[in-house]
Amino acid sequence: MSPLEATAAALGLVNLVLIARRTIWNYPFGIAMVCLYFVVFWQARLYSAAGLQLFFLASQLYGWWYWRKVTDGSSPVPVRRLATSGRLVALGAGMVITVGLGLVMTRLTDAAAPWWDAGNAGFSMVAQILTDRRHVESWPLWIGINILSVWLYASQGLLATAGLYAVFLCIAAWGWDSWRRVAA
Repeated sequence: MSPLEATAAALGLVNLVLIARRTIWNYPFGIAMVCLYFVVFWQARLYSAAGLQLFFLASQLYGWWYWRKVTDGSSPVPVRRLATSGRLVALGAGMVITVGLGLVMTRLTDAAAPWWDAGNAGFSMVAQILTDRRHVESWPLWIGINILSVWLYASQGLLATAGLYAVFLCIAAWGWDSWRRVAA
């Protein structure tokens, strides 16, 4: 575990706890985390995960702007449920992104785990958009992603990150319960 990975993991932990608490102040921690994780994942040859950090950076900025529209930072953001058609679109988008990234990673790179990395990245993109849009359904996706992430990162020797995702799994279960209780 490098100091860079440990710092990114600590920032990620703070970020996720603040998201589960529905506070806009999660975003500065998220921005710092994804910048550090870009380097960590690139060095580990998890190129989809590294590229995902660029998406996450843009998404963090968007989410900060979007959440700012509904809160001044002094109260939790309101959350809502996604319609059934939205759930189907989200799952379909995750599958399409996974296949596209998987094909690119297997054919054009020396990626360490191309299909698992692609699936993790594809569904993470969908879950992040749902989180930014304040949809409760982001949490079950995050739970599945976190389970996959623990295995994927541990298999690449990123033990601090695998441990972080094990903690993320617990926080995601808490976040899902918390957001379900207050969803409109």
